[in-house]
Amino acid sequence: MRIGRFLLTAVITASAVTAMATPQADKGKMDQFIDNLMGKMTLQEKIGQLNLPVSGEIVTGQAKSSDVAGKIRKGQVGGLFNVKGVENIREVQKIAVEQSRLKIPLLFGMDVIHGYETVFPIPLALSCSWDMEAIKESARIAAKESSADGICWTFSPMVDICRDPRWGRMAEGGGEDPYLGSEISAAMVKGYQGDDLTDKNTIMACVKHFALYGAPEAGRDYNTVDMSHLSMFNNYFPPYKAAIDAGVGSVMTSFNVVDGIPATGNKWLMTDVLRDRWGFDGFVVTDYTAISEMIAHGMGDLQQVSAMSLSAGTDMDMVADGFLTTLEKSLKEGKVTMAEIDKACRRILEAKYKLGLFDDPYKYCDASRVKKDIFTAENRAVARKIATETFVLLKNENNLLPLQRKGKIALVGPLANTKANMPGTWSVAAASDKYNSLYESMKQSLAGKAEVLYAKGSNLMYDAQREAEATMFGREMRDSRSAQELLDEALNVASQADVIVAAVGESSEMSGESSSRTNLEMPDAQRDLLTALKKTGKPIVLVYFAGRSTVMTWEQENFPAILNVWFGGSEAADAICDVVFGDVSPSGKLTTTFPKNVGQIPLYYNHLNTGRPLEAGKWFSKFRSNYLDIDNDPLYPFGYGLSYTTFRYGDLQLSNNSMNEKGKITASVTVTNTGNYDADEIVQMYIRDMVGSVARPVKELKGFERIHLKKGESRTVSFDITAEQLKFYNSALNWVCEPGEFEVMVGGNSRDVQTKKFSLQ
Repeated sequence: MRIGRFLLTAVITASAVTAMATPQADKGKMDQFIDNLMGKMTLQEKIGQLNLPVSGEIVTGQAKSSDVAGKIRKGQVGGLFNVKGVENIREVQKIAVEQSRLKIPLLFGMDVIHGYETVFPIPLALSCSWDMEAIKESARIAAKESSADGICWTFSPMVDICRDPRWGRMAEGGGEDPYLGSEISAAMVKGYQGDDLTDKNTIMACVKHFALYGAPEAGRDYNTVDMSHLSMFNNYFPPYKAAIDAGVGSVMTSFNVVDGIPATGNKWLMTDVLRDRWGFDGFVVTDYTAISEMIAHGMGDLQQVSAMSLSAGTDMDMVADGFLTTLEKSLKEGKVTMAEIDKACRRILEAKYKLGLFDDPYKYCDASRVKKDIFTAENRAVARKIATETFVLLKNENNLLPLQRKGKIALVGPLANTKANMPGTWSVAAASDKYNSLYESMKQSLAGKAEVLYAKGSNLMYDAQREAEATMFGREMRDSRSAQELLDEALNVASQADVIVAAVGESSEMSGESSSRTNLEMPDAQRDLLTALKKTGKPIVLVYFAGRSTVMTWEQENFPAILNVWFGGSEAADAICDVVFGDVSPSGKLTTTFPKNVGQIPLYYNHLNTGRPLEAGKWFSKFRSNYLDIDNDPLYPFGYGLSYTTFRYGDLQLSNNSMNEKGKITASVTVTNTGNYDADEIVQMYIRDMVGSVARPVKELKGFERIHLKKGESRTVSFDITAEQLKFYNSALNWVCEPGEFEVMVGGNSRDVQTKKFSLQ
């Protein structure tokens, strides 16, 4: 969904609100209330509940919705999205509950993806914390802030598994692993929705994009997806199902085809899998214009694709106006049924009931909450702490990091002094003028102790047009000076410094929606800057910004310290300083594999073996599965991340070497902090099924624990292995575990593990 922000205002004639008081109790009472309401609704009003236009006169994507207020008065709107500001939302809600015939309140949605005005790290970064409580807390705070500003529904979490970082929306998801992705999915849903949706601090979540959106051919956004059902169920479906099991209130359809049929009109996906197999009882909303886009897929005209979508199980039409303008005609022609329209309408009304909007349409319109709940010092402190957990130390030769607060430090690079790029992509409610740039935070962090010398050094890239496309939505940073002028300034600053911190990488909009890339290496202008800085002979720390895994082979070979900071949110700059100067030891671990070359993509740890695997440690063997020009190994494996301290893993112990389906085996390892810093470590457990009825991955993450160890401290970490963790979908798509031999692997990343064997009897 590509949207902007628009504050919808309207001149409204005040009138007394006729309250639609309903008890928020059990399902029986809800059903009775909705039965009574639907009995009063005309066909047009029922169809109106299925319509989700974009607010006001904003033009985004491929569509424009106008005369929104008029449609609300006629009962032709079920909700709006991306209206910002509690007063604006109150004014629009007034139209619905004072000027429409049945006074049905509206839903107000927004892309609250990783925070509201207090912005948390992008979801990919959050996943690298492996901290489910922190992730849940980030969603809880996002719900608290957005609900204080009138929002009751978020289009999050995005849980699409992605194994191809050319796809820019990798930034929005939890990486490549279905187990970790499922844990994150459930944590986000619980954070947004809490235990009671009638609580004014909670909002309804919307898991997206169902389904398989993260696997487009060639990594190109909106492109075709084609995969086996085995891969769907074992690798891509689990995070969606985890959201359903966690009670998510709504689901968003994806743009791509599934088995050749666009997801929005795919009955197997929306009804057979989502509702019948998984038991989902919420409502399904399309992504932006997904219904009308089915025309380009070759599914028919707007009337045909709208009927197809409704019959498939899609309930709400975002922006395409297909339901609103064609369903009545389709009903008369027998192409849809009244039962299908009623079912979709009921699901929308149930969501409003569960949110308490029939009890109080202005539940989310308490203006006093804005100052006390949004962008508070408490919220920002949490965001800052969480951001420090997401940074991944990729290299630290000779312990260059952490830097001491002394001497002169040159801060150089196009990402060094930009507030707007700190939050990252999909931060539509961000208030960037309130945030620090890295330069500002570094000056504050070093005040009275060390001197910061700043130079931009280069533009993001040489091509001005390409840079404009990579810095949209207020992220512009182009400097009008020549490349040589920028470089000369940087070299002058570097010559005076003891150490160079280079803030380089992607701008925030180089990842995200419609930001696919074929070349994942450092942009040209920045690479030239780094080459020139290296020639100075000064020690260089790369503070590397990115929204995806990139190709960093050259950086790994040429620079002593690399800290991947992703995009850390509104408090990113302070958090970076916390880690760079050693107040916090980095502890993030990669949730996506980093390739050595874009030609290795897709590259992921939990792959199937080939019948001709390359021998371990070899580059090339004829008639084996390998390349002529590069080895098969990643640059940085899944689960990888360094610390300022060191950890020693003791011998892996199993409580038994066999079990039956009702038993369990406990795998234990003692981890010791052998370095000089108190720090967190993320202990990971992987399992391999050695023989199966279908080919099984070489390893799969099945457990992890984030632990804190003071220097010199030891702790034993234990993982219980049960039959449930050994299950997979077989060729009949049954969820089974099969007796046989297994390997369990434990370590600090997916590559460096200890291995033991056990059997399931």
